[in-house]
Amino acid sequence: MVWHRARVPWIPELFSAPVLERVRAEGRRERLPAVPYFAGVMAGETDALIGSFAGEPELHHPVRGRVKGTRAFARFVAGTNAWLAERNAAVEAVDLVVGDTRTVEEVVLRLDTDPGRVELPVAIVADRDEEARLVEIRVYFSTWPLTGGHAVRPPLLQPDPDVHEADVVGDYQRALAAGDVEAAVAAFEPDGWVREPAGGEHVHRGHDALRSLYGSFFSNGGGIPLEHCTATDDGRACALEYNVVRWGRTDLPPEAGVAVYVRGGSGRLAVARIYDDSDPPVPPRG
Repeated sequence: MVWHRARVPWIPELFSAPVLERVRAEGRRERLPAVPYFAGVMAGETDALIGSFAGEPELHHPVRGRVKGTRAFARFVAGTNAWLAERNAAVEAVDLVVGDTRTVEEVVLRLDTDPGRVELPVAIVADRDEEARLVEIRVYFSTWPLTGGHAVRPPLLQPDPDVHEADVVGDYQRALAAGDVEAAVAAFEPDGWVREPAGGEHVHRGHDALRSLYGSFFSNGGGIPLEHCTATDDGRACALEYNVVRWGRTDLPPEAGVAVYVRGGSGRLAVARIYDDSDPPVPPRG
């Protein structure tokens, strides 16, 4: 069966009827072309997850690293479920970018921690084959909301010189690399906003707030050139997987990340949401 319409990782027909009904009800969906990442992981039906892969399961996680093989993947799912249950996790769907052979799903996890309830923005990139079965999953989030620190994450992908972002997304990337505050701000709608990887209060809305943000970002003597690895663009939004290698005048250990750029009504950016764990070599803001 061809699953070219599957939009998020897990194939619904592999799950039991009670699980599918629960996922439909929670998502308020009449139809279920696929099962979202966390809904599938928390369903308790590991065989359905493993069966959604074209071959051996492979997943890359910010804390657990590379998870490959059926046994390792099953242990990962069990451990993740225990971790989510201990923290009374709730999942809020944010957005979904759909490409021909790749989807980028965004959620916010709400978790109980020692300091209190926290929000953890998470992006899940799923590569699929021509039959829309999974080839690989890459999970991105910052450890800052959980630990108060950054965990440098080695690259997951090689830079691809053929990756070029269209229209305003490309304009924004050039401004970011050049360290041009005004050009970066001009790429956004007047009420456009940026959410940093830590989420929560780290949201900057409107040109004045963005000017302050990028002024801080570029205060280390230059911009932030990224190595571009994949671009998933459905016309409404573009998700860019990248490696951070330099911040201003400071060379950094290459680190994996992804950002999602949503276009607004005028063609400029309405939203930019960032998922990496870079430790910026700039003074802390306010």
